[in-house]
Amino acid sequence: MIQGKVEICGVNTSKLPLLKNAEKEALFERISDGDDDARKEYINGNLRLVLSVIKRFHSSNENVDDLFQIGCIGLIKAIDNFDRTLNVKFSTYAVPMIVGEIRRYLRDANSIRVSRSLKDTAYKAINAREQLTRKNSKEPTVTEIAEEIGISKEDIVYALDAIQSPMSLYEPVYTDGGDTLYVMDQISDKKNREEIWVEHISLSEAMKKLSDRENEIISLRFFEGKTQMEVADKIGISQAQVSRLEKNALKIMRMYLTA
Repeated sequence: MIQGKVEICGVNTSKLPLLKNAEKEALFERISDGDDDARKEYINGNLRLVLSVIKRFHSSNENVDDLFQIGCIGLIKAIDNFDRTLNVKFSTYAVPMIVGEIRRYLRDANSIRVSRSLKDTAYKAINAREQLTRKNSKEPTVTEIAEEIGISKEDIVYALDAIQSPMSLYEPVYTDGGDTLYVMDQISDKKNREEIWVEHISLSEAMKKLSDRENEIISLRFFEGKTQMEVADKIGISQAQVSRLEKNALKIMRMYLTA
């Protein structure tokens, strides 16, 4: 869809500027002072980011120019809401917002009919998630979102599921400090149960090498078949933290088992 297309929305993508870190800092200082020209320059300097994001939607039948414009809206929102004091790279913050803006557009344009009440619930949850993430500098749990908007966890999960479009298991859904959370990380592992693992490896010995929290996460994920969201909700941390701890625990176990 995008391959070979050089001009998008009248923009020659082959000549898009690439800002250096020092230039970004200087521009944000000017943006903070209300300099509109600096804001426009920063937007222009990050259009490559929008271009890289819309490539993920190559399987969509949507017009490239439309996706690019919607992605630019997400980029502008990211610039206007970015807090440099959080010590997070702008791209890390911006990519989920650009992706989210495009997904909202695709959901609204989807021919599958979803009731207005479900859409309203889902969009309230998404908006609350974005606000809580900015406020607390971490991904909120479903419980926190439910408390924020006064809707049950079950209704939120159902509404979000109803508006989802089919996607790849390797589709990124969240980025936290360079650690990307993929769709496959949210899927219960029904196959790798304890009895199957024990037939092949000394699992109990490997798990002794883990911290208490890592041990709990591995047990919930692979023995009880819970999703990362369910684990996060149960032990009171973000899904991104669960993902990071899970990956580290599996790495430790793999090193022990192959030593």
